[in-house]
Amino acid sequence: MGKYKACVFDFDLTLADSSVGILICFRHTLKKFGYVVPNDSIIYNTIGLPLVDAFDLLTGIPNNPQRMDMQAEYILKANDEMVKNTFFYDGAVDGLVSLRKNGVKIGVVSSKLRFRIVESFEKKAGCMPVDELIGLDDAPKPKPDPGGLMLCMERLGVKKNETLYIGDNIIDAKTAMAAGVDFAAVLTGSTSKDEFRTLDNVFIADKLTDIFNFIYK
Repeated sequence: MGKYKACVFDFDLTLADSSVGILICFRHTLKKFGYVVPNDSIIYNTIGLPLVDAFDLLTGIPNNPQRMDMQAEYILKANDEMVKNTFFYDGAVDGLVSLRKNGVKIGVVSSKLRFRIVESFEKKAGCMPVDELIGLDDAPKPKPDPGGLMLCMERLGVKKNETLYIGDNIIDAKTAMAAGVDFAAVLTGSTSKDEFRTLDNVFIADKLTDIFNFIYK
């Protein structure tokens, strides 16, 4: 095995493509609250942000007074739409299982709510190949604050220099930097290779299976 005792992953657009469900929920919520619904590419670019921050951007209203009500409506709609529209990337589940079998501890640190990630694994993967999961409701503050990642490492019992964080978004890269851990980027989200190159990255990959191959080196 390689140098890492723990590999911690973001969820949306890193391990799984949940963009269909996310777009449905955003469109529904914005329409219900009377806002103009932006095109899908604009909504897509907010994936990875806490919901309340995404709604601020999509409505063009900083600290929108309706942000918490919109978040609640989004979550309600997501109960029907999210898991059925979440699809794990090729090799994602097998890769996690294989890493654990080889003694690597697996974490997930995401801006998604914990129960939704658990439900996605249980219903769409048929297993829970994760040792520790930190959702938005578990973290002290949302990413790029490093608190969630630090909490995950503490619970996994690993040090900074033993940990690799993997994500698809510039927010994930900044989270890793703030926590003092190595970061590997996968280009399955809205952040480009050129954007990632402006920050400290151990590895930039086109797809998740390339990340797994890198970890084994």
